[in-house]
Amino acid sequence: MSSSPAEELIARIGSDDARIGVIGLGYVGLPLAREFCAKGFRVHGVDTDPAKVASLVAGESYIASVPSAAIAELVGDGRFTASADHATLREVDAIVICVPTPLDRHRDPDMTYVETTAREVAASLRPGQLVVLESTTYPGTTDELLRPILEAGGLRCGEDFFLAYSPEREDPGNTQWTTRNIPKVVGADDPGSRRAAVALYERAVVEVIPVSSTRAAEATKILENIYRCVNIALVNEMKLLFDKMGIDIWEVIGAAATKPFGFQPFYPGPGLGGHCIPVDPFYLSWKARAFDVPTRFIELAGEVNAAMPAHVVTRLQDALNDRGRVLPGAKVLIVGVAYKPNVDDIRESPALTLIELLRERGVEVCYHDPHVPRVGRGRHYAVDLESVELTDEVLGAQDAALIVTHHDAIDWAKVVTGAKLIVDTRNATAGVTEGRDRIVKA
Repeated sequence: MSSSPAEELIARIGSDDARIGVIGLGYVGLPLAREFCAKGFRVHGVDTDPAKVASLVAGESYIASVPSAAIAELVGDGRFTASADHATLREVDAIVICVPTPLDRHRDPDMTYVETTAREVAASLRPGQLVVLESTTYPGTTDELLRPILEAGGLRCGEDFFLAYSPEREDPGNTQWTTRNIPKVVGADDPGSRRAAVALYERAVVEVIPVSSTRAAEATKILENIYRCVNIALVNEMKLLFDKMGIDIWEVIGAAATKPFGFQPFYPGPGLGGHCIPVDPFYLSWKARAFDVPTRFIELAGEVNAAMPAHVVTRLQDALNDRGRVLPGAKVLIVGVAYKPNVDDIRESPALTLIELLRERGVEVCYHDPHVPRVGRGRHYAVDLESVELTDEVLGAQDAALIVTHHDAIDWAKVVTGAKLIVDTRNATAGVTEGRDRIVKA
């Protein structure tokens, strides 16, 4: 009795002969490719950025969590190859899509990268392949957008090829929870696709959590991130209120966190960063409109968080005014431009928005970040700055130092000692005792 296409694919995945393709070699795709290689798979990576491809082919990494030595070893022994040609994916058994899903200028989902990638995959899709989408998106993307494109050539999902969704759960900079030991949610709309996707990820990660459908898996990621977004919005709003009341929000959170049950601490800041939390609420509220379901709570959280950079600029302006200095023409040092501490990731970083807002108001801006030597141009920004050294001369030449990211590598006592005014959005200076009269929390 002959085996089914799904069983044949699962058998290949369980063998050393299987090949995996990873599309999008960024903070999600490259660590995932590394894990597949570590489990014995041969992996072919595809990225449209020729600079990334050239770096990887040369055995060099551009992501701090993936050392160049690891890439060089994988390239050297042939386990990992990279190119910009999607047609090469015809030779692989499974294709994992890890491309960006940003918002457009109207804060609606921009599915350009997913749709373009789907068409590239469809052009060389062959029977027996598994396709998995990992990009964070709204429920319905896999079956409403991806599947019709892949089926347009005549192959049928669940019969000729297999399709699943497995949300990425990367946390850049987190050394405790990595690609390997973070449980992997996997959803598919037919049994064969689900079994194949589970078999794939079981080879690379410690635990796989199957769910009933691609939509359930997509909704899982959205829920995880909106949970954080809403709670961060709550503490941001509390911060605004407590500032008016003369209460230190950081002290309050620290005290509340001593309760051993019923409370989880979230922290305020200058705005949200990273790919997921600033984006996901708007993805879900956009999709909810198709069902005539209001998502007022979620939309409000997004609005509160999106307004935080403007609040920080106002606090900076008021602090300068109190010292006889106006914002236009002022010199401001942004301390930290990564979206979170101890990483080099600037995706959706509030620092980029702050730089833009300050420049619009005539401020001369420079920045220091030990993890980000240069910020060039992105989809929605054109910063074109290089990190300056954190010297006494640099600090003394500024009208204010605006703390946006609290990296461990930064000497906060030096910042406070050297700057005329410190506007701290992260409570980074909490342990500094000298010069507290120059610190304004925002």
